[in-house]
Amino acid sequence: MALPVSPLAPKSFPDLPVIAGVRFATAAAGIKYKNRTDVLLAVFDAGTSVAGVLTRSKCSSAAVDWCKVNLGGGVARALVVNSGNANAFTGQKGKQSVEQTAAIAAKAVGCSVEEIFLASTGVIGEPLDASKFSGVLDNMAGQLNDLPWMEPAKAIMTTDTFPKLSAASIDIDGVEICINGIAKGSGMIAPDMATMLSFVFTDMPIKAEVLQALLGRHVKTSFNAITVDSDTSTSDTLLAFATGRATGIEPIETLDDPRAEIFGEALRDVLFDLAIQVVRDGEGATKQVAVHVEGATSDESAFRIAKSIADSPLVKTAIAGEDANWGRVVMAVGKAGEPADRDKLSIRFGDLLVARNGERAANYDEAATSAYMKGEELEVTASLGLGEGRATVYTCDLTHGYIAINGDYRS
Repeated sequence: MALPVSPLAPKSFPDLPVIAGVRFATAAAGIKYKNRTDVLLAVFDAGTSVAGVLTRSKCSSAAVDWCKVNLGGGVARALVVNSGNANAFTGQKGKQSVEQTAAIAAKAVGCSVEEIFLASTGVIGEPLDASKFSGVLDNMAGQLNDLPWMEPAKAIMTTDTFPKLSAASIDIDGVEICINGIAKGSGMIAPDMATMLSFVFTDMPIKAEVLQALLGRHVKTSFNAITVDSDTSTSDTLLAFATGRATGIEPIETLDDPRAEIFGEALRDVLFDLAIQVVRDGEGATKQVAVHVEGATSDESAFRIAKSIADSPLVKTAIAGEDANWGRVVMAVGKAGEPADRDKLSIRFGDLLVARNGERAANYDEAATSAYMKGEELEVTASLGLGEGRATVYTCDLTHGYIAINGDYRS
């Protein structure tokens, strides 16, 4: 499916550095389309720690179920990702497919199947023929490189219109530590963990349990704070791999280590950057929107109200039409099922106060607000006046493009 590049796509892409202990290759295995790169194999040095956060969908994919089991071991030697087929809702065939894929990968890399991690994205309900990986993964294992990172970012795309990459480098104990991340996601995005697929790689020596705790903490304000269409995928997978190959630095073994906070902040930056790129590539998106809720009874309540606003088709279509229809924000606040007082509610579009204390603001300026709505990056703020709770959810508008893409998805 050839899609026009999102108008919110970055004008340039970062050149991600080498991560010591990580090598990768991509290939075309014909999973869904011919002559299209659709498989990524990443191989890690022995001793690589792994952490992950996976979809909470009760209809999770076979690859997600596989990762749930292997994450308990805390070590990884290889990652296999395919696009074009989600291997979800495929019954015993799906289970057999991941087992066969892992066996092929383990033989190609020279490790146990417990050290293999899998992720799949694409159409739900179609069996994934694991024999397509036979020979392909063997060839890929003999063609591994540590650059360029653009290749794996492209290999995991489905309806994405641009590859998503991010990186951070930090100084810890006088040693430069690198964190690289790639992601894919465009539709079926209302993560209850992460995004469709995202993979983070670092040379930091860090214990798997600490990496897991940091990943779980920072996913809340990154991937779990975005929504494109209110739908959580069966395949959502976020995995982080730490090779420990940075030299001259002691490993982080507990959360009490002050270096864990420093590393965690850099990890958060990478996760947040990737999450925002997913929003900016939302299917049919033309605008990025930050929905802020303040003055709620708790942060949790604020988040649920912000999500109600960000998920509302009426709010999102008004934004697409550049219509300053703040009444739809009122509606979304009221339906959230959270504490709210109509007569204390105020709403801002950007810095423009449009409603105050339960009615239209006395100085409301329709022309100025309509002009603001023509921008590509917008902010909507709902102030409840009930407490100190606050949260932000990031979303995009809802256009005819979303319908066209999803109406033709399997065609």
